[in-house]
Amino acid sequence: MFNYGIYGQIERYLSGGMAAEEKAAFEALINTDLRLAEKVREHEQLLKAMHQYGQRKSLKQQLNRIHAEMEAEAEPIKVTATPAPWQVFWKRHAQTVAVAASVSLLSVFGTLWSVQQLKAPVRQQTARYIELRREMEKIKQEQRAIIKGISNAEAAAVAPRPARFSGTGFAVSADGYIVTSSHVTEGADSVLIENKAGLKYKVKEVYRSQEHDLSILKVDDPSFGGFGKLPYTFKTNPSDLGERVYTLGYPREDIVFGEGSLSSASGFEGDTTSYQISIPLNPGNSGGPLLDDKGNIIGVISGKQAGQEGAAFAVKSAYLLQMITDMPAATANMLPLTLPKSNALAGNSRTQQLKKMKDYVFVVKVYN
Repeated sequence: MFNYGIYGQIERYLSGGMAAEEKAAFEALINTDLRLAEKVREHEQLLKAMHQYGQRKSLKQQLNRIHAEMEAEAEPIKVTATPAPWQVFWKRHAQTVAVAASVSLLSVFGTLWSVQQLKAPVRQQTARYIELRREMEKIKQEQRAIIKGISNAEAAAVAPRPARFSGTGFAVSADGYIVTSSHVTEGADSVLIENKAGLKYKVKEVYRSQEHDLSILKVDDPSFGGFGKLPYTFKTNPSDLGERVYTLGYPREDIVFGEGSLSSASGFEGDTTSYQISIPLNPGNSGGPLLDDKGNIIGVISGKQAGQEGAAFAVKSAYLLQMITDMPAATANMLPLTLPKSNALAGNSRTQQLKKMKDYVFVVKVYN
């Protein structure tokens, strides 16, 4: 349901209609509420777009009016020595037409300049930010080349279809739901998960968020009896700068542990939906869990910065939780996920935490 109250507050905040005390309280709320901050940013962009639309519409109306006057005065007349209608009109409206033409040109050049400015950060981001899938695609191409090079004699033998090793996922509920990065399973015909203990299940994608590069998978296997009680919980509050963090993932066939610190409360180019972390990542880490010292899930691994080893990024757990909340309403016949409520990792050593974690972190294998 549309919340007129909060959007009314946002409208007054952006238009400068709030008193100083109310404005300070509202800004404090924005700093602590990620969803409100996102709503403010989106509403500000909407207002700018509406303002630009209004300017364009006003200019169009002015030009249409001038055009109508030209047509009205340009009716056929008998040839006389008097000036032609267009000459009379030009003398009368030359200044107005010149102003309209100038505004039109400025609008065109302004639009072109804005487009170039918008393109510049995109080009910069392309050069400086690498989603882990780019490196994975290179590996996939090499794998396809090897498979294609198999001799006809070998290909004639019946063999299981090879999987494209893609990334990492981890359980979000005991009843068979897993989260991974949406770019990991993009374009897949079928997906299989397998953990360190060799447990394998066929899964299907039930929901995805392109905006946050997250996908929810559901075990689709008659032999599945549940994951059992998950040993970790999901953190809802922002984590602090400098916190020790770690991750588990499958940059290769064996599970790999990585440890570092939370180096920024925002991601690439100030993205407030992500953290920056000082953990070296490789293809296959995408979709893996990011945990704090107490064993709380605080994010989902997403990408890294080009040319800077150890500058990686993870989508904040608050956005994963919001996605899970929105999922039943957007997906037919879906029941709410049962998230873990207690943390069995808190107070344990790191090695003990890893022993309890490893059976809930999966390699995601994609088939085409």
